Amino acid sequence: MRSAILAEHIAAISTSQTAKIPESVRQMLQRVTLDAYGLMFSARNTDYIQAIESSCIDNGNSTAFGHGSRFTIHDAALINGTAIHGEDFDDTFEGTPVHVSSVIVPTILAIAERKDVSPDTFIKSMAFGAELICRLALVAPMAIHRQGFHPTAILGAFGASLTASVAYGLSPQQTASALGIVGSMASGIIEYLAEGTWTKRMHPGWAASAGIKSAVIAKAGFKGPRTVFEGTHGLFKGFASESITSDFGHLESFGDGWVSASLAFKPYACGTMTQPFVDCALQASNILKSENIREIHAHVGEGTVHRLWEPLEEKRNPSTPYGAKFSVPYCVSIGFLDGKAGLNEFTEQQLSRDDIRSLTSKITYSVNPEDPYPKEYMGWIDVIDVEGNTHTFKQSCLRGGKQEPMSQQELEGKFINNLVFAGLVNQEIESARDCINQLFDSTNNIRECVKTLAVIGEKL
Repeated sequence: MRSAILAEHIAAISTSQTAKIPESVRQMLQRVTLDAYGLMFSARNTDYIQAIESSCIDNGNSTAFGHGSRFTIHDAALINGTAIHGEDFDDTFEGTPVHVSSVIVPTILAIAERKDVSPDTFIKSMAFGAELICRLALVAPMAIHRQGFHPTAILGAFGASLTASVAYGLSPQQTASALGIVGSMASGIIEYLAEGTWTKRMHPGWAASAGIKSAVIAKAGFKGPRTVFEGTHGLFKGFASESITSDFGHLESFGDGWVSASLAFKPYACGTMTQPFVDCALQASNILKSENIREIHAHVGEGTVHRLWEPLEEKRNPSTPYGAKFSVPYCVSIGFLDGKAGLNEFTEQQLSRDDIRSLTSKITYSVNPEDPYPKEYMGWIDVIDVEGNTHTFKQSCLRGGKQEPMSQQELEGKFINNLVFAGLVNQEIESARDCINQLFDSTNNIRECVKTLAVIGEKL
């Protein structure tokens, strides 16, 4: 009954007079909220967000940030979570991989806009939810992906449920039920990879919406299984490959250190494992010209092949801009040719460029048995020029991650660029940044801060 024990343990931490959320975790939460807010706006005019917005047929009193309309709390969480994750530009927990802010931020903002949440509860609900996502990801790393599910979709639902349970003040028994209930709501397969379609984008938003609903149902007295994690038909039996052994010690040690404090922030708007290869391409572009390249050969981790390299012809010629984000050949080519891989580099217009297609056709790969994936993400390409010379470029880690973290200045630069991309002006950007900082000041009214954020830059 690990969910019941976990709920009791979290309640003890939450009510303890001596146990406090570490400053490193508070800073991480502030950083992911800043990043997430910018990402919500950067995606607001996309076709997939407009499609979801059009599907919301019920009126409500909750905000989809950057939009003038109001939605039900569940639809708002769905839209906001989808927008944060939509361009695959959000944070990641290295070694798993799983995304956190696209689940936790829309969950707590949706709740805090509707009810008074104390500053202490606001921090704890986010911290506990984020930590649970990361620790669940460590129980059996890669096992959920290997089974064909998106870890953020599945594990994110549990993190959202815990965030909502703390924010709504559920008892330990109710919290255990909420976690049990959300296990039957969690969903999200990774078949989007076949054609680069949109379903992965909505997974965090769906998880946030499910987490809120599970907590509300549990508070009303609905019962969920307390063996949802370890049971015969529980989470890791249904969603995880049995080829990877589960280690529930990561749940049992909840609160003994905070693994979520080391979340990574992405410098590029593409899949996590493609990022070091973009860095390699940028290095190469400083000394080589595309017309002088005969071949680019990448050395890759075996676990990345089915997502980033195969089928090879599709990866060389992505069907959609979203599919391009999970194609190392495309990401290497755009990095080499344009010297960047931001929001503007993944569009229909870019996909049709002859110079990109010419370069992707020259890119091959082989599995490197010594690649540290999934513990570390690295890039390694050999560029063979027309004269037969080999030029080697390596990136040893994920920039923005634990080995080479993104500075506050870099993160704020990303935040500003995303809001400028969305059409906001300097005064609105400054107001948003100040208000997000105020969310993490224990003297401020959380609900009023969220309401202020809700009207910044909204489309009428």
